[in-house]
Amino acid sequence: MKTINFCFRVHQRPNLKRYRFFEIGNDHYYYDDYANESAIRYASDNCYLEANRILLDMIRSSNGNFKVSFSISGLALEQFEQYAPEVIDSFKELAKTGSVEFLATPYGHSLAALYNEDEFALQVNMQANKIKELFGKKPTTFANSALLYSDEIGNTIASLGYKNIIVEGAKHILGWKSPNYLYSHAYNNKIKLLVRNNKLSDDINYRFSNWSWDQYPLTAEKFIGWIKDAPEAENIFTVFMGYEALGILNHKDSGIFEFFKALPFYAIEQNIGFELPSEICKKNKPVDTLSALYPMSWTDEEKDVSAWCGNELQNEALTKLYNLTERVHLCSDPMIKVDWQLLQDTAHFFFMNTKHYSDGMIYAQKIPYESPYEAFTNYMNVLSDFIERVNAQYPTDIESEELNALLKTIRNQEELIKKLETKKKAAKK
Repeated sequence: MKTINFCFRVHQRPNLKRYRFFEIGNDHYYYDDYANESAIRYASDNCYLEANRILLDMIRSSNGNFKVSFSISGLALEQFEQYAPEVIDSFKELAKTGSVEFLATPYGHSLAALYNEDEFALQVNMQANKIKELFGKKPTTFANSALLYSDEIGNTIASLGYKNIIVEGAKHILGWKSPNYLYSHAYNNKIKLLVRNNKLSDDINYRFSNWSWDQYPLTAEKFIGWIKDAPEAENIFTVFMGYEALGILNHKDSGIFEFFKALPFYAIEQNIGFELPSEICKKNKPVDTLSALYPMSWTDEEKDVSAWCGNELQNEALTKLYNLTERVHLCSDPMIKVDWQLLQDTAHFFFMNTKHYSDGMIYAQKIPYESPYEAFTNYMNVLSDFIERVNAQYPTDIESEELNALLKTIRNQEELIKKLETKKKAAKK
């Protein structure tokens, strides 16, 4: 039986205010609250609330047979709690159905997987705990920021306890293979890889409202027909996209919500089901391995990491940011920890990429700068102030050996606390 695996990424970037050079050392608040609240309200009114209501109706009207999963960043959850708590409530209603799965992902929607393994692990655990706190169940499937993945990253993800990973169906990785199967890691067969079908995903995400597309208009019957007509052995169709495809990239007037509401009916007619990532990985065995020696992503035609670290501006910003990692981990100031997560968001570095200002691509949110150099300057002014705050607590003249000793002590304490908590829970039983 053929199965559709619908996954949505939910993320809201933090908007930086215009931060001038003379503000360094004087102003430690970096964010445009008006822009953040406006973006959340717009997305909530045009996408999240309406889409969640429709998906809830689809689950109920199909007796739970329609299923969907969400990869929600910790930063998005924080902004919902601050500006639109009703969005959190609507996700809780979806969670109660049992037909929804929440995926693990880095808390700050960051590039930490490329730069610092400890920071990456910290963010993944933070987000998983936040999901458990809000929705009652810890994630078992992982989807990285922008589906960043390589063999090495896959091993790191597995070390955090996740054996199911969603990856991009990049042509240079798949070769002649189809994305519509379950695969395994190149040299760790316990890691299962669900592969995003980028054609089906982008047909909805970017082409649904495109009148010049040769398949316009896309109907539910046509979409399900494509899956039905795929080779019989191809049985897993992972459709992964940003949630803004529903109501923002494709406005309500485009018919996007009607399209989604009709999908279960045509799928049932063709004996096509819907399953959650964890269910698919449990029921199916990998047909082959996939190897990604170098990091790939779901972004741009190249499907690599050049969108965020492809030029000198980006690399300088990222290097200076992640050089702070050890010192930030030692800081006790809670606001430094908050800013640390916000400053890692991939969008800051995306805006520094020169090609995004001239390639004509459609993006979920408008680029707020006139040039990549303006984006770089603004970010580096903010980062300079942040560096001063971190150095005030742990100056640069502290030797690496001293930092390592402090980190070792902290980690030993954390391990001891975990052991004591485990003993405490065992004693209560």
